[in-house]
Amino acid sequence: MRIKIFANTNTVIEYKYKCDVHHIYSYIWLRLTNSSIIMSEQICEYCIFKSPAAQRLSSQELLRLSKNCTEVNFKKEEIIFKQESFSSNIAYLKHGLAKVHITGPKNEQIIRIAQAPAYLGIPTTINEKTNKYSATSIENTTVCFIDIETFRHFINHNGSFAYEIILELCQNEIYSFTKCVNRTQKQIHGRVAEALLMFLDEVYKSNEYELPLSRIEFGNFLDATRESVSRVLTEFNQDGLIEIKGRKIKILNQIMLEKVSRNG
Repeated sequence: MRIKIFANTNTVIEYKYKCDVHHIYSYIWLRLTNSSIIMSEQICEYCIFKSPAAQRLSSQELLRLSKNCTEVNFKKEEIIFKQESFSSNIAYLKHGLAKVHITGPKNEQIIRIAQAPAYLGIPTTINEKTNKYSATSIENTTVCFIDIETFRHFINHNGSFAYEIILELCQNEIYSFTKCVNRTQKQIHGRVAEALLMFLDEVYKSNEYELPLSRIEFGNFLDATRESVSRVLTEFNQDGLIEIKGRKIKILNQIMLEKVSRNG
């Protein structure tokens, strides 16, 4: 990619940088002195992955956000933040997938799969000093950590920003309620079918994808054992609903899979 930067003089400097689909996140602000680059800084105003809430911020507020957030890249299976650790930042999932999970009295429980763009740490950070759950990347992921005081300032002084945050929290709560009901009322076949369709419809938008969870994690996500999940996947494969090759899943009969999901 090539960016042309115009200084106060008539000089035009061309700044080249290599990027790929996973790194086209934001533009770069370059301050020039005597035609030389002395500083580069992320500018949130031009980020193409702004949340609906951030889209409600003014240019001045976005500049303040730029100065009070840090972008971090995580490789697959790296911890983004950990339960019971101190937190002073809001985590915004800018790119990738993450699992949100809680360690209970006996086992770890995956609460939800978060797909970018999404906030990960609002309920656990906004009124608490420590994280009440963990978040771990399940593919290469980019997260913006936003200073909590800056985030609170936007909520207190920008009603549109606060409204969008409330909407996201409400959507997450409804999702949690629905998932809780499905876990308790659907049989294992219905739960597996529902999860496979979720990855198809909401995450990958394709009938072919690589399951981002191990069999143990998949079972944990569905309140089932690894053996039960493996057995159902094998049955779906034998019945022609899906095709399995390792973690690669191909949905062959979406209509029948939807029927299994509905009937539980």
